[in-house]
Amino acid sequence: MLIQVVYLMENQDNIHKLEHELEKARSQFYIFYELTQAMRTTLRLEEIAYIILTGLTAHHGLGFNRAVLFLVDERKENINGFMGIGPMDTSEANPIWKAIEKNKMDLYSLIQNYHSIKKDPQKPKFIEFVQTLQFPLTAESGIMYETIHEVAPLHIDITSEAGKKYAYDPIVTKLSLKEFVIAPLWSSGNPLGIILVDNCVTQKSITEENRKILAMFINQAAGAIENSKIFENTLFKAHTDSLTNLWNYGYFQYKLDEELMRAKNNGAKISVVMVDIDDFKKFNDAYGHQNGDDALKLLAKLLKENARKIDVIARYGGEEFTLILPHTNREEAVIIAERIRQAVESSEICNSRLTVSIGIASFDEDAKDKEELIRKADIALYRAKREGKNRIILA
Repeated sequence: MLIQVVYLMENQDNIHKLEHELEKARSQFYIFYELTQAMRTTLRLEEIAYIILTGLTAHHGLGFNRAVLFLVDERKENINGFMGIGPMDTSEANPIWKAIEKNKMDLYSLIQNYHSIKKDPQKPKFIEFVQTLQFPLTAESGIMYETIHEVAPLHIDITSEAGKKYAYDPIVTKLSLKEFVIAPLWSSGNPLGIILVDNCVTQKSITEENRKILAMFINQAAGAIENSKIFENTLFKAHTDSLTNLWNYGYFQYKLDEELMRAKNNGAKISVVMVDIDDFKKFNDAYGHQNGDDALKLLAKLLKENARKIDVIARYGGEEFTLILPHTNREEAVIIAERIRQAVESSEICNSRLTVSIGIASFDEDAKDKEELIRKADIALYRAKREGKNRIILA
């Protein structure tokens, strides 16, 4: 009788364990299903990255405290921080998690939240910090370099005997890492990047089961990122001027609509700058069209070097270029325009110096809609031409 009772108790324990394992498996499959569905809603790389990292950090996802995505650049020279989800430090963690709990945010709600993050000019601290990180694809980058040549995730605990050698590794010191998993992203035989996760706040140990689930998820993430990059490269080519590699006229129109809508919603300023090469026909006649193309490429380069990262630069047509300057009033636009004017005047091509005329109009000081804004900037540009060239005129 006693043997039967013991047997039944052991059997009951096994049933409970099996039920627990089945519940975990069901939960994991549900997470993968939800993330797959979410990733099908977009091909935008930044949105795909946010979905992936949210899936890794959300309580309803894999539940890590932080997740970071690094991507290899086009030349395969550096690996750059692309996006990070999680708290910057312990003090930031509690308010974030309390807000999530208070608002009853599930995985899908967290993913949808990215649209409001994009609209906010002030990004979360951790996202901004991650985007400053860059590592050369050389041995001096330590774990980052080692990982990109691996095929499976690495589990590192720097407090362990085996992990002590990484205590002063570049990525360990920058992110104050202790125990973490770092995984390579591969697709079609090429390294795409790296995903790193840790539990910096809770200090919860990363189990073998955590690592197995993460490895499954990494494979899915790599495919989604690869598809997104192909889509964005195709989109980029469709909206890029083939000579200068700047945005083309069509993309300028689309982007100005988008920026104006954002400016109207936020009560922000926005300026449009029109730039035209002075006496470009004479230059072409004197030095030929090939050198004329080189002059256009040179101006494109100078515009990129003297504008800001947030500015949108496009070839408007012929020798005319335009810039959209978000969060910029007339006076601030003049400072940027003057920097461009001086850079062009100081450059040399074919033993000759070029100059540009520049017109500026601002929303909503000079214009209330897109058409009026472009027209006012264009009128200002042609006034600069008439009044002697190599100068800036405000609408």
